[in-house]
Amino acid sequence: MLRLEYYLAFAFILYIIGLYCLATKRNMIRLVLGIEILINAANLNFIALSSYRTPGFVDPLAHSIVMISIAIAGCVSAVALALIVYAYKHYGTLDVKKLRRLRG
Repeated sequence: MLRLEYYLAFAFILYIIGLYCLATKRNMIRLVLGIEILINAANLNFIALSSYRTPGFVDPLAHSIVMISIAIAGCVSAVALALIVYAYKHYGTLDVKKLRRLRG
């Protein structure tokens, strides 16, 4: 079994990748993917910390909360992608800076 530090380091790397994606990308689909990466990093942190709280015991509450979080994140990303498709059909672009200029 891997040590807790490996899981936390991987979650930290995922978190940094998600923040980088949110900070530098202008495409709306890439922004949604960055948010999904951030959610996955938080879920991994939650599972890792709940598994190592007591040696030999895995908290089932954390697993159920993470499963609900994954389901909600899937629904949110589906709605966001539907809005992105609508915005592309209506405005013809996915660039966030160009869409901000259309605010009027």
